[in-house]
Amino acid sequence: MNITKPYRSTIELIGNTPLVLLKGASEAAGCEIWGKCEFANPGSSVKDRTALYIIRDAEERGDLKPGGTVVEGTAGNTGIGIALVANARGYKTVIVMPDNQSKEKMDTLRALGAELVLVPPTKYADCNHFVHTSRRLAEETEGAVWANQFDNTANRKAHLESTAPELWEQLEGRIDGFTCAAGSGGTIAGTGMGLKAFDENIRIALTDPHGAALYSYFATGELKSEGSSVAEGIGQGRITANLEGAPIDTQFRVSDEEGLHWVAQMLREEGLCLGLSSGINVAGAVELGKQLVAEGRKDVRVATILADTGFRYLSTLYNPDWLRSKGLPVFDWLEQA
Repeated sequence: MNITKPYRSTIELIGNTPLVLLKGASEAAGCEIWGKCEFANPGSSVKDRTALYIIRDAEERGDLKPGGTVVEGTAGNTGIGIALVANARGYKTVIVMPDNQSKEKMDTLRALGAELVLVPPTKYADCNHFVHTSRRLAEETEGAVWANQFDNTANRKAHLESTAPELWEQLEGRIDGFTCAAGSGGTIAGTGMGLKAFDENIRIALTDPHGAALYSYFATGELKSEGSSVAEGIGQGRITANLEGAPIDTQFRVSDEEGLHWVAQMLREEGLCLGLSSGINVAGAVELGKQLVAEGRKDVRVATILADTGFRYLSTLYNPDWLRSKGLPVFDWLEQA
């Protein structure tokens, strides 16, 4: 029995998440597909790592002082992570979020004591975009710092220093590929950089949803988007500071339908309730695994990120009326409910 050591701070609960073999994805890929269980973090998502590193960085630079405020623009999960870390450190939190994100994320942020500011979804070039709005609020608030997860490379550092070494140790130094989607870019860039430091031959793949522009960028050098996706928190139309220099070797584009297939499979057959970004990540991992196997590699191992819990999307992904309104397939067990 592997029993973890006792912790003296709730902050220490962030990271060191379990790694699990995904049986269905492994069978489909013809190799081992491993999922990093980031939903096991205190805030139930991979973004807890980002929140901790960004707040620590602001403290170390002297920008965030006792009683201060952390302001951020987010699709939700980074805000939840920031609210929890800020509570543990004695700070206030202001979160700006597009009003089309899941009700569960909004309710969670309010329950955690964050001040929630909702804005209409708009393109990044619009001055009213949630990122720009959060920056202005930080500038206008005394004693506040702007987390700036997209261009603050403390985000990337979190994964370079924690996620990558954890994967390397958990897989006993034998890993052939890693893939995940990009929102801010911190996870794919930082984990990729960290894994490449261990073994340059590890293949790092971007898995992009439709509607994002990074697939095109890494394939052709042009930022160009096609289609759309309902996935929250992933998909990017620009090269953020976190993405600069990211060691992307190959790229995949995954539809919502394919992502939902894996969300359904993992819940129905493996007992994991996850969000759509996790399903898209797993679809990309299957494609990466097939690619490596087709090249003749033996005993291939691919890792990906199970980014957050599906309980955060009960009103969307797990709501048959919502799925139908988006023209997406309804899980068969929801049809029978």
